[in-house]
Amino acid sequence: MTQTQTASATATQTPLAEGLAGHALATDPAIEKAIGTLVERVGAHSSQITDVRPPRDAAAASFDELVARAEAMKGRPLLYKYIGSGVGNGALVELADGSVKWDMIIGIGVHMFGHSHPELVRAAARASIEDVAKSGNLMTNASAYAFGEKLVELAGRNSRLSEAFITTSGAVANESAIKIAYQKHAPASRVIAFEHCFMGRTVTMAQIGDSAGGRQGIPLSTQVDYMPFYDPIEAEAMGVTKYIDKAKAKLQEYITRYPGQHACFIFELVQGEGGFNTAPREFFVELMEMCKASNIAVWDDEIQSFGRTRQMFAYETFGLGEYVDLFCVGKMTQACATLWTEEYKPKPGLLSGTFTGSATDFAVGLKMLEMLEDGDYYGDDGLIAQHHKAFREQVDALAAKHPEWFPVTDKMSGISGGEGGMMRFTPFGGDQKKVIAACKACFDEGVVLFWCGHGPYHVRMLPPMGVMKLEDWPRVFEVVERGLAKVAG
Repeated sequence: MTQTQTASATATQTPLAEGLAGHALATDPAIEKAIGTLVERVGAHSSQITDVRPPRDAAAASFDELVARAEAMKGRPLLYKYIGSGVGNGALVELADGSVKWDMIIGIGVHMFGHSHPELVRAAARASIEDVAKSGNLMTNASAYAFGEKLVELAGRNSRLSEAFITTSGAVANESAIKIAYQKHAPASRVIAFEHCFMGRTVTMAQIGDSAGGRQGIPLSTQVDYMPFYDPIEAEAMGVTKYIDKAKAKLQEYITRYPGQHACFIFELVQGEGGFNTAPREFFVELMEMCKASNIAVWDDEIQSFGRTRQMFAYETFGLGEYVDLFCVGKMTQACATLWTEEYKPKPGLLSGTFTGSATDFAVGLKMLEMLEDGDYYGDDGLIAQHHKAFREQVDALAAKHPEWFPVTDKMSGISGGEGGMMRFTPFGGDQKKVIAACKACFDEGVVLFWCGHGPYHVRMLPPMGVMKLEDWPRVFEVVERGLAKVAG
């Protein structure tokens, strides 16, 4: 079996022949009982965490020491003084200072099922007894393939994606994708990307990402042409059809200026760091069809959006699977991967690496994929859509109570936005300093948020919708209100 083959096996169902020590280990009833006890005890401690609370005086000295050590190691102050205690309960997390906070950013979208989820604790505990912690491209246990097989199986339902390469981070998954595109379209050396995109922090990805701070001091060797992302305000003013025609003209300008020199066009169907921006399907379709006509790879980057739109894959939400040649995923899936169609199969030797990930990455990631597949999250009436509606209702209620906190400028299409589980709201007119101050004040009050966008700036949420309850939203926004009040003065 190779890493790019597909099958229906799962980490808990991967067959091992009887008589092997590995089979005996995997089916040992004493180990299974011990894991059950471990999960039960974690749950007993987790269940004690039921609401937001301030730091505890008894933990202050040890926490201050932890923060000082962390800052000395990093060589700079922590953005948030977030050092977890190692336990939480769903959307609530306990920090090492004794405080409990609503975690509405979950590591920038990593932990869809929150903190101390019993099934994920169980999966991680089972994986932890494997003989080595890490798998790689030369030496891999079966769990890596089981994860990749499930991902390819799900991806192939509504696309032509058929094979995968597993790797250690989203940025490295993107590096694999750009290598495939360059190889397929050699000697093409240019890349098309949207303005305000974010691609990761490797040397190449920092050059493609549209952030001056992210590439300060880095030699610019990657040739990137930036397309404006969809602007709903401008589109409404001039008409959607004319607006799309304008975007097509800009893309054609690049294609004409550099004929045959573009290897790929990178599409974030919902921009992450750029501001949780999205566009109507026809905007993407027109640009993707131009790419097909000009032999330019369509690369769908869903490292932040995967699992959070109204369907599991954003290309399913927008009905774009037929156009996708390359696809990258990470964050929520724990292990990261690059997928491609048969036409983009890389040549031997292009993709490799010492590590693909840890056994716990694969086991927990696979369990998450199975839980997403089996749950009621997707569709127009799914839990993700319900949570997005509840989020917007809370923003509207807060704005009605404090209209002075929510001025609307000519650069804003409204005070709330996003897609599915990628949620944003825009207080203080999107002023950068006030939005960042608001996020930090909310952290102090008991809710973990972050910001996104590049003018206007937004407060963003990536809540753990796998465990969050609809009735939690008013409790979360009580804390948000206290934080915003501190900034509003």
